[in-house]
Amino acid sequence: MMAIEQQPNRLKPFFENISFDRDDNNMILNLGPQHPSAHGQLRLILELSGEKIIKAIPDIGYMHRGIEKMAENMIYNEFLPVTDRMDYIAATSNNYGFALAVEKLIGIEIPRRAQIIRMLLLEINRISSHLFWLATHALDIGAMTVFLYAYREREFAMDLIEDYCGARLTHSSIRIGGVPLDLREGWLEKLSEYLDKLPEAIKTYEGLLDENRIWKMRLENVGILTKEAAQSWGASGIMIRGSGIEWDIRKEEPYELYNEVEFDVPVAFTCDCYGRYKLYMEEMRQSMRILRQLIPMYKDTKPQIMADAPEFISAPKEQIMTQNYSLMQHFVLVTQGMKPPVGEVYVATESPKGELGYYINSQGGANPYRLKIRTPSFWNCSLFQEIMCNSYLPDAIAMIASSNILLGETDR
Repeated sequence: MMAIEQQPNRLKPFFENISFDRDDNNMILNLGPQHPSAHGQLRLILELSGEKIIKAIPDIGYMHRGIEKMAENMIYNEFLPVTDRMDYIAATSNNYGFALAVEKLIGIEIPRRAQIIRMLLLEINRISSHLFWLATHALDIGAMTVFLYAYREREFAMDLIEDYCGARLTHSSIRIGGVPLDLREGWLEKLSEYLDKLPEAIKTYEGLLDENRIWKMRLENVGILTKEAAQSWGASGIMIRGSGIEWDIRKEEPYELYNEVEFDVPVAFTCDCYGRYKLYMEEMRQSMRILRQLIPMYKDTKPQIMADAPEFISAPKEQIMTQNYSLMQHFVLVTQGMKPPVGEVYVATESPKGELGYYINSQGGANPYRLKIRTPSFWNCSLFQEIMCNSYLPDAIAMIASSNILLGETDR
């Protein structure tokens, strides 16, 4: 008998599984993953008729590092610095979302001063992230001057965070149970000086862009995302607020002290890139408004920055150095990790890019049994299939920039 040679199994390339309604005049174009305007390792497979986009398929995974699986092999405190590496433009928001989820899981209450410091860092981080978005978006469209101006103010925001925690990009500025440091003397005064200068800088950006005819031609009626489509695709952050839906988790499901401060949730009804640009400008003003309210609130609090929960949180350094029991307890928490009770929790926060949620399943061990992260960039990236169809190739760059995705948190 003749032996039949068995063919080895072969995985098909990604593009072979995509059905395109092609005719002889259409072209398949790969935009990225090594393209400056892709804002990371994003590959867009575009079907073009001339320069008109007929179909757009986002292909992700080039930056996948297995962060969620890493979490399942680390103790809770050990994983916190890893969260910096997702949205590295707004690292504090990642730290905070994870810390808040663990705190809900173990059921501890955070001191008021720590809550205020956290909010100060979160809103400075939001301003810094929005300035980075403005700078890169303007550069993608061709406005070099705005890039330089926005980076100037962003540097000052990063200086404030560096003065607090010593880091400029990956902060690790939050701890489970509170914050690692109190504010240094003179820090609030530096913040006040920054808040005095920033409004004029934002006016400068708007003076350069708001009525700039090239800017408006590139953004108006481009990247239309209807209210129904935004809801259907799971958009969040400015992507959903730019489609006329007033949804901000800081308002709808307040955490920390957001229910004690006054701020507005700006909404745009144009549903296009220009409307989203205006929202970023207004959101920076609202963040400044929140920060100004937090400064006097900080001065009226007791100097406690970590929760008192010996089973889960190490005692203050003074106790560890003077009390034998606190030292032993600290040793166990550092070497073996805290052990939350059996249960599961999902906590959503409003990061600069949208809804950032952490799901943790605990089986009573020192490591999460399962950790899942709901990142806004992943969901907003899927919108390209909706908004890019029947647009033109140069508009694709404006839409990628307008969505403010970051591939570090898209792929995780």
